[in-house]
Amino acid sequence: MSQSSLIAAESAESLILAEAAQVSSSGIVSRTLVQTPELRTVLFAFDAGQELTSHTSRRRALVQVLSGACDFFYAGAWHRLESGALLHMPPGHPHAVRAGAGAFTMLLTLAAEPASNPSQP
Repeated sequence: MSQSSLIAAESAESLILAEAAQVSSSGIVSRTLVQTPELRTVLFAFDAGQELTSHTSRRRALVQVLSGACDFFYAGAWHRLESGALLHMPPGHPHAVRAGAGAFTMLLTLAAEPASNPSQP
């Protein structure tokens, strides 16, 4: 991937997530914070009513709602997640997310799964 990130993978540095989040009424804003072959962390900002339709990922996902609230589809149903919520999804798990009446931000961490070893049970 030729996507730039806000933090270089070789650097030890910090940033303020609330300052990095950029809500836009014209679309969902995603900003890659750190990216390596094993890990990708993305900051998402949704304005009221914005939605990501159902999809899956080949990677394991952790979602942390940073501010506001959203409706998240996982495990076959819609769930309300508020600031401070943490959601885990295994690879291949169908999910969707939508903002309600207000803006919200979330941090998505994607981790690569280890290669399967057929010689191990």
